[in-house]
Amino acid sequence: MISVIPYEEKHLDSMVEIWNEVVREGLAFPQTEPLDKESGRAFFKEQTCSCVALDGDSGQVLGLYILHPNNVGRCGHICNASYAVASAHRGGGIGERLVRDCLKRGKDCGFTILQFNAVVASNQRARRLYERLGFVPLGVIPRGFRLDDGRYEDICPYYIEL
Repeated sequence: MISVIPYEEKHLDSMVEIWNEVVREGLAFPQTEPLDKESGRAFFKEQTCSCVALDGDSGQVLGLYILHPNNVGRCGHICNASYAVASAHRGGGIGERLVRDCLKRGKDCGFTILQFNAVVASNQRARRLYERLGFVPLGVIPRGFRLDDGRYEDICPYYIEL
């Protein structure tokens, strides 16, 4: 059984490892610099919510998400999130569990909209999941994401009302 819970200090090393795996792949997150334990601690702590997907038998961290405001002031009711699943555990529904938990926690935190600013167009698995869950695609931003080799790929913003 997989559970999604707020992270604890004991999860930090695994979270940093999973986050950095996605950053190194260069296909989804805008970040280019990996986290170390101290920068990871600060990063995950500063989010409105950071949660992990845990394997109930082993306690292993399989994935994570961060949730935070997308903007401030008059747009402060809109949140943003990022998801990361360890490559060895992708394709098994962990991402969907993370997104569903995030939708609930986002609403519980007082947000009314979850917006993704930059889903890379080639990330078809994530895009299918978001659309199946009711996210609305907002169009395409041509060449909005720079790949490691210097080429650019389109990004697709999405939103859902919570």
